[in-house]
Amino acid sequence: MKEIVTQGITSLERVSGSTDWYWGTDHTYGDLYEAEELFTMGHRIDRSRLILVSYPEGRVYEPYKPEKGQYFGAPVCEEGKIFLLLADFVKKEIRILHWEGKETETVASIPRSEMKDCYNLRLCTQPLALIRQGHENDFGILWPEEASFRIDAHESFCCRRGDRLYFSQWFEDPDYREETLIRHCPDGEVLERTADTLQEMPDGQLWILR
Repeated sequence: MKEIVTQGITSLERVSGSTDWYWGTDHTYGDLYEAEELFTMGHRIDRSRLILVSYPEGRVYEPYKPEKGQYFGAPVCEEGKIFLLLADFVKKEIRILHWEGKETETVASIPRSEMKDCYNLRLCTQPLALIRQGHENDFGILWPEEASFRIDAHESFCCRRGDRLYFSQWFEDPDYREETLIRHCPDGEVLERTADTLQEMPDGQLWILR
């Protein structure tokens, strides 16, 4: 057994796109919609900590010290580089950070006003992008390009590969089943619909199960 000192963070998840890194946070677990509600209500939790843990060594890193009103979304790994998603509700902006060992730099800063809310706000990779899927079947890419289109009911974003966006949709008619939709970026046109299912592997490979 190996003892990992996390200072109160009790759960770790694998960083998407990496086999070497795990991450954890102490509050909201990367849900920025919930984090914004807590901050707006004046909750005693006024920020969140995020740690990265290397595997298999088990070394713990805290890449960014948050200030009041700052909360983390889930990090991702793109081409071996770690990117962090940080919401700053005091400055009213969403920041994408790049962490490499000792230094953390800001890659992009997006005004909070450019999005309706933070519901399902997250980073995706291949290539790196900031996306949001709203309550009302709306999907948007906020950075580095901009795109917005409607999706169908019971449809959820899975991953991106270049200009192809992969979504999963479930049905009960009457038995439960799922389909995979491939949409074109940036207009959302459906390129393909199949009965295949998708599984993204730890190193970022996309397995199509048919």
